[in-house]
Amino acid sequence: MKIISLHKNYTKLIAKASKGNRRAQHDLFELFSPKMLSVCRQYVKDVDLAEEVMLTGFLKVFTHLKSYKAEGSFEGWIRRIMVNESISELRKSKKLQFNDAAEIENSIEHVAYIETEMEVAEIQKIIDRLPEGYKTVFVLYAVEGYKHSEIAELLQISEGTSKSQLSKARKLLQSEVKKNISYGTH
Repeated sequence: MKIISLHKNYTKLIAKASKGNRRAQHDLFELFSPKMLSVCRQYVKDVDLAEEVMLTGFLKVFTHLKSYKAEGSFEGWIRRIMVNESISELRKSKKLQFNDAAEIENSIEHVAYIETEMEVAEIQKIIDRLPEGYKTVFVLYAVEGYKHSEIAELLQISEGTSKSQLSKARKLLQSEVKKNISYGTH
């Protein structure tokens, strides 16, 4: 029986890459770029732009590799850089806007999971149609697992605005998913 290691140890590769070893940097890029492109794509609709954001993120990864303290997962460290780069791109392109937080609901309903045959690509298209503010908060909260306090700090908004954007995003997503199911577009 072959035992598969669930925790990958990249210590040697990281050490080599932090010393400027191009082969080690290339190997790290090859290992993590597919996942990190997916992370960037969650925030940036245009695939080519998402790829640019990812490449800029990897430039920062390799530039700041010596500051990685091996506390927590290396993948998580890279992921945070990619999320920050994606948000930075949205800010730069003025696409990140938030609606007034006056309509904050006291409790946020959890989305009931609807069993469908929808493809991941179709769900991504629905998420892409959300206003940027809704989409960014939704992805940070539901996909990345950030807390509202962390989202508020990261996006420089109030926690109430974060909660409101998430609530509105969930309602729109539920509506769109139900529409796609009832129209049989899956």
